[in-house]
Amino acid sequence: MKKKPEWLKVSYNKAAVEEVNGLMAKLKLNTVCKEANCPNLGECYKKKTATFMILGRTCTRNCRFCNVTSGAVEPVDPKEPQHLAEAVKELDLNHVVITSVTRDDLKDGGAGHFADTIRAVRELNPGVSIEVLIPDLQGVQRDLDRIIAANPDVINHNVETVRELYSVVRPEADYDRSMAVLEYVKKQASHIKTKTGIMVGLGETDEQVYQVMDDCLKVGCDIFTIGQYLQPSPQHLEVKAYVIPEKFAQYKKIGEAKGFHYVASSPLVRSSYRAEEALKEGKNNDLY
Repeated sequence: MKKKPEWLKVSYNKAAVEEVNGLMAKLKLNTVCKEANCPNLGECYKKKTATFMILGRTCTRNCRFCNVTSGAVEPVDPKEPQHLAEAVKELDLNHVVITSVTRDDLKDGGAGHFADTIRAVRELNPGVSIEVLIPDLQGVQRDLDRIIAANPDVINHNVETVRELYSVVRPEADYDRSMAVLEYVKKQASHIKTKTGIMVGLGETDEQVYQVMDDCLKVGCDIFTIGQYLQPSPQHLEVKAYVIPEKFAQYKKIGEAKGFHYVASSPLVRSSYRAEEALKEGKNNDLY
């Protein structure tokens, strides 16, 4: 594994992490922050914020970049939506991000559970803004409709990488299907903000990154995030390059010039990193 440069080193607030982990355990909830070994875990937990991961801890797909466990899945917990709503209330959140493992084993891919969770959070926490980070649901429109009907503020679906690297990075996914998901959401509900993100450092070129930007803009995507890929273990894909901060600044500048409402681009950016800040800044700039 390549040695990390200085700009990727982060502080870790052990007390804050233990506090939020304790609440998650009490309510039988998972966070993608912990499962995906996010480098911002300490910072976000210190602020008592987290990205909740529903539908269990085990994914039915096995992407070579991801640290989430794959294999035999567990039954869906029908109490999870209410427990998550209670956690949002206890943490006193203004903005909540809800994601999930991919559940290709479920008839609707988990769309109904997403919708139930959105409604439960809204019922117990009026005024909270909600962002969902969804899998591709195999592109099934009736399943996407269930999530759209629950009316979250943001629907995020990550493209993850450039088209040319899909066969290596996301062999069980499809670039065009992911683009179709983003396009369908925007066409069905133009008021819902759409969001996507990619990792860099996997061998992509600048031209390929800019092509992803153009493709996302063509399907009406509002928010774009770019972060450095970090190898979770020796069994995962190797880092091809550590992209310097100045390059991330260039990506941000070009993405904004191309027309995204908001671009988050830096080495430690992850899809849900400072999600509330992104939403607020866009509104303050009259971009929404």
